[in-house]
Amino acid sequence: MAILFDHHIETTPEKVRILDYLIKSDASLNTRNGLKKAFKQDRITLNGTVAKGHEWIGSGDHIIIHEEEATPPKVFELKLDVLFEDDDLAVVYKPAGHPVSGNQFKTIENALVYNLTPTTKADKLLWPKPCHRLDAPTSGVLLIAKTRKVRVDLGDQFESKEIKKKYTAVVMGCLEGSDDIHTPLDGKECHSSYTSLKVISSLRSGHLTLVQLSPHTGRTHQLRKHMAGIGHPIVGDTLYGEKGNTLEGKGLFLSSTEIKFRHPVSNEMQEIKSPYPKKFDTLFERETKMWEKFKGNTSN
Repeated sequence: MAILFDHHIETTPEKVRILDYLIKSDASLNTRNGLKKAFKQDRITLNGTVAKGHEWIGSGDHIIIHEEEATPPKVFELKLDVLFEDDDLAVVYKPAGHPVSGNQFKTIENALVYNLTPTTKADKLLWPKPCHRLDAPTSGVLLIAKTRKVRVDLGDQFESKEIKKKYTAVVMGCLEGSDDIHTPLDGKECHSSYTSLKVISSLRSGHLTLVQLSPHTGRTHQLRKHMAGIGHPIVGDTLYGEKGNTLEGKGLFLSSTEIKFRHPVSNEMQEIKSPYPKKFDTLFERETKMWEKFKGNTSN
């Protein structure tokens, strides 16, 4: 295996375990999860012996991280809208219906090589990597790393909650104003917030509301669970929505529409936006016409 990281420790200010040392090292070129994976795969050695992550290290020790053996995925020729791209990273628009990654062919990750320009940087990844996840039925902006340095930095920004994301959704019922939701999920603290943008009358559920959502923590299906939990499930959510009162066949009405992050190389703040899908307006127009027609018939 090729060597990814070769490091001799000159001095250590305090007693520290190898995992903690590598996490704090700018040269580690790994996220916390990436390091744990490397330890499990026996790709990290300490003084020539395979390390497990719990070993104590000190001055004079020698750490080597070996490259993960991997072959580039088969290219999925799906055309993506590239919202931003440079030699270090990219932001693409993920269409609904495709998983970001996973053990299948038709993923966004497998389509990145088809859509992005290869980086010229020396620490380039074997292929571009998504830095976060979006549920398969969710559309919207997706942040992509091209180099190891950028992947680590963006991973740190997500972990420290420096990166801010906003979503737009259509939810069932009349939801007005703004508020925070702190309902724990799976026993873990969780924080989301919402702002009502537009409310219309609907024969289907009385009202429909266009909302802006912000996840301040990153739990699985957090926004979907939180909105369903306060009695306003996202339209099209067959998993958490009200049985028998869910619009089916049109997909989930949830889209990631904004992401703010610090560029790991230029150190400048980046704000990338994308409009919510046209089907949101189409739904509102159709529901409004049906409501007005119903009102007209009942008033005659």
